[in-house]
Formats: sequence, structure tokens, C-alpha cells
Amino acid sequence: MSETKSRIGWIGCGRMGTAMATRLVVAGNDVTVTNRTRAKAEVLGELGATVVDHPSELADCDIVFIMVSANADLIEVTSGPQGVLSNPEHAPRIVVDCSTVSTETSAEVRAACSARGAAFLAAPVSGNPKVVTSGQLTLAVSGTSDAFEEVRPYFDQLGHGVTYVGDGEVARLVKICHNMMLGIVTQAMAEITVLAERGGIKRSAWLEFLNNSVMGSTFTRYKTPAFVNLDFKPTFTPTLLRKDFDLGMSAAYHLNVPMPVSALCTEIVKSSIGAGYLDEDFSVLLLEAARGAGLTMVPENIEIDDGLNGAK
Repeated sequence: MSETKSRIGWIGCGRMGTAMATRLVVAGNDVTVTNRTRAKAEVLGELGATVVDHPSELADCDIVFIMVSANADLIEVTSGPQGVLSNPEHAPRIVVDCSTVSTETSAEVRAACSARGAAFLAAPVSGNPKVVTSGQLTLAVSGTSDAFEEVRPYFDQLGHGVTYVGDGEVARLVKICHNMMLGIVTQAMAEITVLAERGGIKRSAWLEFLNNSVMGSTFTRYKTPAFVNLDFKPTFTPTLLRKDFDLGMSAAYHLNVPMPVSALCTEIVKSSIGAGYLDEDFSVLLLEAARGAGLTMVPENIEIDDGLNGAK
């Protein structure tokens, strides 16, 4: 990184945005933040960030990160009346969007940035606030390589793994593919855990064996406490997972890629939503698998290491 640090702007202070922006503030950067509900940004103000009311007030920042919930939100905070591109005198040098949005929306915002002379990086992330805090966040980034190299030191502060995947919007497809894999692995883990329990094996014993085997992973270990103790505090909901499956299946249709397993998992996720699981964590797929087997699960209520506590 050069001796002169960039002025950083941050738009979006939900749970994920706050966790990510906190890392940049704590690292000693000059960060200015804004959120639709100002009160949610004040926690970052207490850490040393400057808090402003509108994205337009970030127009003179060098690099502006965005973490919002939906396509319409991204359009609003960039091209809207108070968007970061609305200031006629200034525009950021680089806009970095970490949200999960459609390729079409991303391309629209990229064009709007280009019209103002700003580079645009699509940088969707893999993780949740606890993953961010532990330093395990990963990012896929697409856009110009020059813009990527300029922002890379800040990406490295956000997490431990940043991958430049190419130009344009390809990072969006990377994120969608990732989340489809997330759903498929969770569904497989749920079904097989139900099989083990139906056969008289404690969930904790089966999952301990799995996590210690070559088939175990950071993800299976991370989801083990939810599976063992039936703690479905949300990190990612079935509704959000369905959105990504829908986007993925649409991409598969246009790219002529058969995806029979993904198609089946899409329907299973839709079924979980129909069963009323809207705000729980998507690991409730375990309960749906158990219901299909006529198995009533109860929490084991034991302490389980999720594998993140020792991460930096």
C-alpha cells in the first residue's frame, strides 16, 4: 500500500456491513459511513468512523464500499437522488459493491459509474458477521485489474481470502455458484445426519466423526453446533438461499447447463419456506429432512466448537 492511505466510504451498516466496516476502522483507515437508519451507523462512529446522513456525502472519498440487501437498494445508493454518484462535482475513484445482487443490476451500476469516471468492482463475499470477526471472510472480485490492485490492501484487511476472477460481472456468478453449493452441501449433510440418527447414532458423534474425516470441512464443522443443538439463529435464511438458487438456475438455463441436483435442491428449499421457515437459519433443512423421515429431533444441549473461535 502507498504511504498515503485512501479515504474510504462505506454504505450499509446492517449486521454484515457493520462487521466488515469495523475491520477497516480498527485497522486505522479514514472511514466515513452512512446507513438509511443513521442509528445503525453510530456504533462505527463510536469506533472512530465519521458518520454522515446520505451516500452523496461520500462522493469525495477515494474508494466507496457498499453492502446492501437487494438490487433496488444498490441502485438507490448509487444512482438515486442522494446516491454516491449524484454529486455533480465529485465521484469516488472506485466503487466496490460487496452485496449479492443480479448480474443485470451490477452491469447497470457499472455503467453508471463509468459515466462518472469511476471504476466499479463487483466483490460479493462468503461469510457472516462471525466469520468476518474471526478474519475468515472470503471475496470474489471482478472488474479492471488496476482497480483491483488498488483496493486489494483493503480487501486483505476485510478477510483472509480474496480472489480476482476476471473482468465485468463474473464475480456475481461465482457468488451464486458458491451459495448453490452451500445449499446442496447442507441438504446432503441434513439427509445423512437424519439417516445416522434414525440408526441410533447421536448427531454429535456422527458429526464429530465426519469433521475429523477427509469429508469434513470448515463448513461442516461450522454448522455442527446448529445441527447438534438445533440452534437456528439466522446467518442466512431459506428465503435468501432460494433467491440464489433461482438466480443460479436462471443462469444454467441461459448457459445450457443441466443441473438436476441443483434443481431438486431448489424445490427442497422452496418446500422449507412453504413449511414456514422464513427467518431461521437455512440449516433448518435438517428439520425438514427429519420431518420427511417421521423423526422428531431434540437438542443435545452440549458445547460444540464451530472451528472459528481460534481464527484471527
